[in-house]
Formats: sequence, structure tokens, C-alpha cells
Amino acid sequence: MLILISDAFDASLPEKLAAFGEVTTDKTRLAEADIVLVRAKTQCTPEYIDQAHNLKLIIRGGVGIDNIDKAYAESKGILVRNTPKASAVAVAELTMALMLSVPCNLTVYNDGMKRGEWLKSIKRTELYGKTLGLLGIGHIASKVAERAKAFGMKVVAYDKYVQSSPLAEMVPTALDAVKDADYVSVHLPLTDETRGMVNSEMISKMNRKPVLINTCRALVVDADAVKKALDDGSLRWYCTDVYPTDPVDFDSYPILKSDKVTLTPHVGANSVENLLRIGDEVCELIAQLHKEGKI
Repeated sequence: MLILISDAFDASLPEKLAAFGEVTTDKTRLAEADIVLVRAKTQCTPEYIDQAHNLKLIIRGGVGIDNIDKAYAESKGILVRNTPKASAVAVAELTMALMLSVPCNLTVYNDGMKRGEWLKSIKRTELYGKTLGLLGIGHIASKVAERAKAFGMKVVAYDKYVQSSPLAEMVPTALDAVKDADYVSVHLPLTDETRGMVNSEMISKMNRKPVLINTCRALVVDADAVKKALDDGSLRWYCTDVYPTDPVDFDSYPILKSDKVTLTPHVGANSVENLLRIGDEVCELIAQLHKEGKI
């Protein structure tokens, strides 16, 4: 069995995978590969899949699988799996860091200090007592909710597929989750239904002009609507770790130029610990599927 590691994983993974067969990072051997491991960079389009004549399994190291044409892969008898649990802590911690950066004025203070300005007159606010609205409450959002509650926040959430949660007050619609929120954090997969969900109409219903945090997928949020809302004050701030392309096209994404954004370069899942967890979950998946005779 040939396992192709197509994107960046922890350096220890090839040795762990050696128990299952030959391991390579040589992408020219795609046609021979039985298993392909990807993260966000490799696009598993029909054209890509058609080059992999022996392929039996694609594993996405991470949560979303929107870079994999799952329906096409499965039509060819190829299994598609991901590692949804591994990234929860890493992405949740980045979400909280982004959320904290705004009321603490971290970017404002930092930039001022580097300019030689003592901006002590700019007051901070607190997360304590504020309301966090979550769109989606899967593994990552649940970890965010745990941390937000530890800060004394009220947590409300909407998820089409979750009726109750011990960590949040579940509400019947997405608008109910965001209308009275001071902070809105988005944790949804990118699907036809969620694409552009956070748009001008939704933002207009956000009564408290909240901070918006996106650590899931860029296209769940309408960037033009967010830019307009930042300009007219309908949103207080936007924090994002995700972009339409990876890396982002700096010249064609105007929101990057706003002075009311906090930006990180898609590093939510890039903690050292998480890369190790992803590798372990990949090995567990392969072992289980091999045991079941599926690969």
C-alpha cells in the first residue's frame, strides 16, 4: 500500500504510517497511491481524482472537506474521511485569542507603542457579562463555548443539526443567535446552504453592533457586506483566520485594508500539539478501515 502525504503534516507522521505500507511525499506518484493525505492546500477535484488510478481513501487532516469533491470521489468507490476532533482545542484557542484582542485593544495598543504613543486614554472593555452568539456548535464551537463561559459570558447558539447543548442556550434560528450578541463567532462548514450566510441582511439584524469572528471558512461570510458594515459602524470589528484562497490574494481582498480587522494567516489548526493529534487520528482511521477490510 502506498500512502501519499500531499500537504504539510507533522514530521513524525511518515514514521508512524510506515506500519501500513510505503510512505511518500512525491506528488508525481499520485497515480500509484492507495491513500492520499491532504490538508487545505491540495484540491481534490475530479481531474485530480482521475489521476489517482489506485486510490481507495482520501483523508483530510482537519475539519472541513470543501477542498475535496466528496461526491465524485465516492462515485469512484473512494472513501473520504477527515479528523474533526483533533483541531478543536487549537482553533478554539485562536478564536478566543481573536475575541480577546478586540476589547483589550491589543492591536491598537501594540501599534501605538511601536509608534512611540502612550495610548492609556483608550479604555478597554471586558468579555465578562457579554453575550456570545455561535453559528454552529460542533467540536470547535463547543470548546469555544466552554472557554467563553469560563470568562463569564452568556452563550447562545444556533445549529440546524443540534437541538440541545449543555454549553449554550440553543435558539431556533441563526438570527436569534446573533440579534442580541456582543460577539458572533462562526463555526460552520462551507455548503451551498451556508455560503454567504453572514450577509447584509443578517448584519442589519445584529442590534449590538458586535465583533464578528470567523475561524471556519471565508465564504460563509460575505466579505463585501462585512467591509460595508465596518465602514458604517454596523459591526464593531472583524477577526478572521480564513480567506477565499490560501494564501490570500492581498491585492484583491479589500477587507484586508480595513483598520477595523484583526488578521491571522490561516493558522487555527497549526499548533504543534494539534499537528500531532491530527497524525494520531489519521493513523487510527487507517487502522480501523484496514481492520474493516475497506482499504
